[in-house]
Amino acid sequence: MSQEVWAFSESDSVANETLTAAEEIANAISGTAVALLLQADDPGRASGGKRLVIKTSGPAPDSPELAAEAISRAARQGNPSVILVGGTKNGREVGARLSAKLTRGCLSDVAKLTSDGKTLVGERGEYAGKVQTKVAADFPCIATVRVGSYPPASGKEGETSEMQVGEVQAKAKTLSVNKKPAATVDLKAAKIIVSAGRGVKKKEDLAIIESLARALGGTLGCSRPLSSDLGWLPEDYHIGLTGLNVKPDLYLAVGISGQLQHVAGIKDSKVVAAINIDKEAPIFQAADYGIVGDLYQVVPALEKALASRHR
Repeated sequence: MSQEVWAFSESDSVANETLTAAEEIANAISGTAVALLLQADDPGRASGGKRLVIKTSGPAPDSPELAAEAISRAARQGNPSVILVGGTKNGREVGARLSAKLTRGCLSDVAKLTSDGKTLVGERGEYAGKVQTKVAADFPCIATVRVGSYPPASGKEGETSEMQVGEVQAKAKTLSVNKKPAATVDLKAAKIIVSAGRGVKKKEDLAIIESLARALGGTLGCSRPLSSDLGWLPEDYHIGLTGLNVKPDLYLAVGISGQLQHVAGIKDSKVVAAINIDKEAPIFQAADYGIVGDLYQVVPALEKALASRHR
């Protein structure tokens, strides 16, 4: 087993976050952090450290299934102590597949990683983030790293090497592909977020929420039902335990009941405000400020008040 810590993500920004985590673990065990790139990746995407390009003789491994197969073959050759995978939607699947293929323990959705050279320890939120627990796995192991829990790497670029793993083929056959609409904003970088929930009666009514967001200089977000269930907004707008964790200066929840899954995604916001017609809605327990009222009356009134202040 080598003292290398491999870092991988299909997302450029998350790849650099994951590399930072790898560098911290590598420093702790006197090892080396290695940024993994698949053959189709841009060699310049990794901001620092040693880089390993995994080459396949067939088509580029552009799905979680193929990426996991390519990385697992490389891992059998390189035998790293730890493989870190960015905890995106695809990354979580890659991590689980790697764990099964390599029969290694896997820590899922962890942050604040530490190691004594024999065991990897990470922190993970339980009960929608209300409790932080420590989980551990013996070397060699795998972990998916929670997105946003580490800053991007920015060190000097190291040497780049290549490893040939042969042709990888999917066992599943793709019959059709329905591309989801892409988000046009970066909610993780937004300073003000106005999120819509199931209290919005029609898709067309999202316009009044988006109008308020613009008036505040903010960005539109949503709870899970509006993206995953109804499809009114792209999944990239979904904030919560199974969506994005955000840290805005102001988070305004409009018509969102505030179940634990949603609150877990906004707990690091500086200020949380809520508008809901139900005074018993759980969101008020998480809010610093709240308005009990019909969003169809409150939201236009707020926007009107904002407009009057700027005259």
